[in-house]
Amino acid sequence: MIDVVCGVIENSDGRFLACLRPQGKHLAGLWEFPGGKVNPDESPECALARELQEELGIKVIVGTPLEPVHWNYDRGSIRLLPFFCTITVGQPQAFEHEQLLWCAPEDFATLCWAEADLPVLAQILARIAETAN
Repeated sequence: MIDVVCGVIENSDGRFLACLRPQGKHLAGLWEFPGGKVNPDESPECALARELQEELGIKVIVGTPLEPVHWNYDRGSIRLLPFFCTITVGQPQAFEHEQLLWCAPEDFATLCWAEADLPVLAQILARIAETAN
């Protein structure tokens, strides 16, 4: 099983950063939260900070973790480790993605997401519902 991290980044308008996977890569054309594989010598938090710097050109504070997601793709199993993140330096740029989108929670369902990200979306929506009550 491969450990993969992803960053859940919310802007001041309550929108979340979604990234479109590029053509020619696994899961091309699907939306995802940005991140990547954890190297053997890294903590998940350090891996996420590194990946977001490489993929988006931003520096972040890695915050609260969400529940891990275990997912089986045809290429193998992953354990997706999502974390809320706050941008401290820079504006996200699509260095490794086809497109970036700040997506309102009510619009999550309009995008075609990578399957492992779906439970992360559900966790975000559940937290939003909790805080609304």
